[in-house]
Amino acid sequence: MATSEPIHPHRYPGREPRELLRRRLAKPEVTVGSWIQLGQAAIAEIMAAAGYDWIVVDLEHSVISLREAEEMIRIIRMSGVDPLVRLSHNDPVQIKRVMDAGAEGLIVPMVKTAAEIAAAVDAVRYPPHGTRGVGLARAQGYGTRFEEYRAWVANDSVVIAQIEHIEGVRNLDAILRTPGVAGFIVGPYDLSGSLGVPGEFNHPDMLAALAEIRRVAALHPHLAAGYHVVPPKPELVGQRIDEGYRFIAYSTDMIFIGETCRSGIQAVRADGPDARYLRRPQAS
Repeated sequence: MATSEPIHPHRYPGREPRELLRRRLAKPEVTVGSWIQLGQAAIAEIMAAAGYDWIVVDLEHSVISLREAEEMIRIIRMSGVDPLVRLSHNDPVQIKRVMDAGAEGLIVPMVKTAAEIAAAVDAVRYPPHGTRGVGLARAQGYGTRFEEYRAWVANDSVVIAQIEHIEGVRNLDAILRTPGVAGFIVGPYDLSGSLGVPGEFNHPDMLAALAEIRRVAALHPHLAAGYHVVPPKPELVGQRIDEGYRFIAYSTDMIFIGETCRSGIQAVRADGPDARYLRRPQAS
């Protein structure tokens, strides 16, 4: 039932049609998203209005429940942004449930082998192309758009391998050759940890691993090469784009809030024009 211009089962009446994310990722264009770790619907609404191409709801390093994830997926989608979910682990039951909730696709954490990412692709797709159980939920229009959704899942759902272990770097070429994979994203903290140098992003071993990632990524130009730029510094985003990454996660909600709070109060308390608001009259 798929056509060259499919009807996206998640699009809403009256909304301007937009190119499917999977198809954008296959082109030499940069997309920029962000990461939600705090289970608050208002944060999802604020971030979805900020202008990102996609937003990840993080189920791995958060206490976000499936019910909260569904609500944030709905808010992000209805804001015209594509919602992705970072799984807590590569679990077919969790994959089925977040896809049924309406996710555009998945970030699969700690992928080390082609077999692991193939299992995730199978869990996203219905038979005969996969192993996902067939049910009717939000993603299928509560039973009204199953055929459209089935065609979309087979052709345009998004599965991203998170490369955050040196074993995944060694197997990256095989991972990216797996049918159904849309690309990868580097998780720099865990990758450095797997090398025994957690957080040391300029360590020679870490730089060598990143050089190998870029080498292999260049062999797969139709797949999205991604990097999670955790510090909220636009110049670091520019640096990664210059290195060839084009699926960029820009910081997280938690870090945005913390950085703004800290920088703001430091400026207020600094010895400058704003500090006058904190000065108290000296005792005579």
